[in-house]
Amino acid sequence: MSDSSVPLPGLKRTALRSLLAGFAICSAALLALAPSAAQVFGGQDSNAPVQVAADHGELLGKQDRATLAGNVVITQAGLTLRAARTTIAFSSGGGFKIHRLDATGGVTVTRGDQSASGDVAIYDFDRRIITMAGGVILRRGSDRLSGGRLVIDLDTGLSSVDGNVGGGSSALGTSGSAPRGGRITGTFSVPKRTN
Repeated sequence: MSDSSVPLPGLKRTALRSLLAGFAICSAALLALAPSAAQVFGGQDSNAPVQVAADHGELLGKQDRATLAGNVVITQAGLTLRAARTTIAFSSGGGFKIHRLDATGGVTVTRGDQSASGDVAIYDFDRRIITMAGGVILRRGSDRLSGGRLVIDLDTGLSSVDGNVGGGSSALGTSGSAPRGGRITGTFSVPKRTN
């Protein structure tokens, strides 16, 4: 009998413990972004008034569209979106109502110590969802999570990150059967241990 076939219960137990400890640390780190008391962007008042500012704007009334360009800043109830350019889809029958905002060019969404950035963003006011894609970074305090695509549910605060830019979203022009790839990465602070 060779030495390689001799069972090593101590080594297996240590490896299993290390694997479980690593899984527990990783799970705790991911949950750190959305604990129940402070969910990421959760509880946003999507019915609050929207303020816009930009270097240039154009209203396309017949198409129910408006475009803003140059240092675009859009705020709503403590949530701020910054981008190089945005297109706003609205309806004007019975009052002006925004349905969707498409932003491009270094998009950043912030609220308090929470921020998300990416190449493009879609804020669907009707569904209360923000979808970001392209070099996405989600931050809360010193915690950071990166990926290709981020979906933020503003009602629940639940955020999902996908490594692939498309992530199977029809909102970004991909189908659910699109090939998935890419990875998410994160850096999270760990509570200091007191002795």
